[in-house]
Amino acid sequence: MDGTAERTAGRGIIERQSLHQEIVSRLRDMIIEGELQPGERLYEIPLGESLGVSRTPLREALKSLASEGLVELAPGRGAVVRQFTRKDVHDMLVLIRSMEELAARLACEVASDEDIRRVRELHDRMRAHYQAGERMEYYKLNQQIHSSLVALADNPHLSAFHATLQARLKRIRFIGHEGPERWAAAMAEHEDIVAALEKRDVEKLVEIIGKHLHNAWLRVRDAV
Repeated sequence: MDGTAERTAGRGIIERQSLHQEIVSRLRDMIIEGELQPGERLYEIPLGESLGVSRTPLREALKSLASEGLVELAPGRGAVVRQFTRKDVHDMLVLIRSMEELAARLACEVASDEDIRRVRELHDRMRAHYQAGERMEYYKLNQQIHSSLVALADNPHLSAFHATLQARLKRIRFIGHEGPERWAAAMAEHEDIVAALEKRDVEKLVEIIGKHLHNAWLRVRDAV
């Protein structure tokens, strides 16, 4: 059996109605968790057979992942899991840090109390997953919180640029939570972020977000 087919076999055949989103979600998780490695070619026939889908919806899903920056569609090679250099990762994290610092300043001015309360709810759910050791569930809420913080700035252009870079770094950000010490440090930083947001303490919030994203680079730089 092809390596790709072996990895997907244990996940079961897709049967849900929203076929496109289910295929995209399944493949995205495999890339994030490292089951599909950077630079790995995605062979359509064995991959489609293991997922129980035909080549047409599989190709559409790969196009969606390519638009997210997780897959490259190379002429003559088909789909390949995108591979970033260390400089690529550093440069994107620098931009994300700048965007989230700006979003923090704007959010403290314009976010409603209800919007901030929703971020607190996401954070509390994320903490529960952390305490349960549920890493993927934690990670997905972590990314949702970062997106929600940017959304509080009420600047759709900022949110759009941030979403593009965040999508490309999904695998890298997941690596940043490997190991109990790294994961605990990231969780503690998020506790401080939410506390500062609730107080609308602009300077403190910007400082913590800057530290958090600088530490994110330190946590992943040796893995890229």
